[in-house]
Amino acid sequence: MDRPEPFRDLAWDPDRAREFADRAVDLWQEFLTKLPGLPVGRLLPSDQVRDAVAIPVPDAPMADDELFAYLRSVVFDWSMYPGHPGFMAYVSGPGTVPGAAADLLAAGLNQNVGGWVLSPAATEIELALTRFFAEDMFGLPPGSGGIITSGGSMANFVGLKAARDHKAGWNVRTDGVMGGPRLAMYMSEETHLVSERAADMLGVGTEQLRKIPVDDRFRIRMDLLREAIAADRAAGMRPFAVVGSAGTVATGAVDPMNELADLCAEEDLWFHVDGAYGGPAVLAPDLRPLFAGIERADSIAFDPHKWLYTPHSGGCVLVRNMAHLAESFEGDASYVHQDKEYTQRGLDIGRHGPQFSRSFWALKVWVSLLAHGREAYARRISHDAELARYLAARADAHPAFELISPAVLSICCFRYVPRDLRAGVDPAVRATYLDELNERLVADVQLDGRVFPSNATLNGTHAIRVCIVNFRTEADQMDLLLEVAEELGRRADAELRPQDLR
Repeated sequence: MDRPEPFRDLAWDPDRAREFADRAVDLWQEFLTKLPGLPVGRLLPSDQVRDAVAIPVPDAPMADDELFAYLRSVVFDWSMYPGHPGFMAYVSGPGTVPGAAADLLAAGLNQNVGGWVLSPAATEIELALTRFFAEDMFGLPPGSGGIITSGGSMANFVGLKAARDHKAGWNVRTDGVMGGPRLAMYMSEETHLVSERAADMLGVGTEQLRKIPVDDRFRIRMDLLREAIAADRAAGMRPFAVVGSAGTVATGAVDPMNELADLCAEEDLWFHVDGAYGGPAVLAPDLRPLFAGIERADSIAFDPHKWLYTPHSGGCVLVRNMAHLAESFEGDASYVHQDKEYTQRGLDIGRHGPQFSRSFWALKVWVSLLAHGREAYARRISHDAELARYLAARADAHPAFELISPAVLSICCFRYVPRDLRAGVDPAVRATYLDELNERLVADVQLDGRVFPSNATLNGTHAIRVCIVNFRTEADQMDLLLEVAEELGRRADAELRPQDLR
């Protein structure tokens, strides 16, 4: 057989790589410069977006000029901007600048953080980062730690799998969920959907997931939780875990952590905390008391790409005892066997979670913390919460709005109410119309593009929801939101109000 000739079309030399990267950085700089003046969102029909961006893959290389013209169109014509100062909708951070640069380096290194041999520095950075989160940030004891995941869904799944495996009472990994009594887990009605998905994926089943009603502060009812656990035990089921919310997605409510920890200790249950949104607020001294008792959790899930502002995607699961992750995910494969006493290689993160192959997600978070420092994070998180309180006070005092829930962390929920509908109208008819009006108003404000809130339904009431996890957002955007909501609310009311309410 003839010796193959080299094929180097994909192996760009460093100068070619630098030329391409420089053009990408120029585009990024242009985007950051123009961002404050761009609309947060706009009307983008899916068929038009698809026709513009889903272009055919060419047989020959696309010229750089043509490729960057295409990328420029993607950035400025067919995108919306979670990093915009007016974005205050879903719990999605703006993406730190150091984190974005670090992501380039992580992709360039292209280490596989599933195995230490493939990622020595990356593995040790991730372990250091998660120790910082566990011990310094949340107050878990020495020996705690965790892993970085693709997001909150996976972080909650990993924590709850450890809960199932450790608390079921039999070897679920070998015998399956049918090897013992039916398992049951508990959370409030306000807990995020991802824990319900975890119950499904873990074989527990959503029918065995108990959604406990909440009190007037949207926190789990401890009395009803105790009753549910007792009823399941009496029915021959095996309760194994309670999920506490450290910042619900709709209102930012924080469940009573110490009371949950006491109950889990009494009942021998795993105490898991979903802090995907609110968890990082423990960094702010004025907000930390809301989370008293979180340091007693067996596992905590949170998302750096939310209130640590880092680029997508990056979740984190922390456990009180790292051995529990190994117990839940360890497995043997001959092709990864090593004599680590001889090689002196470290821990394989792929044996502590569901993914063997995964990227260096930790670097963008680590570099963001190093570049900004803990104190800046604490001040900015506290500032976000202050902005939410400012908005709540303004909405509460405004004659065109009603406050629906207090600002607990950095979330505020309110609704638009036409002034002439405040009295003399049938309450049921009024409520139905106001829900319709505010649902339409949220869409109109988003399409308008000056600011971008989201929605929530609380006690059956449709509300405008504002969540501030954006270091570019300030009081100006709070004022603008009320101005835009009143302007577009009047317009929608004139169009939608039925004749019998006029």
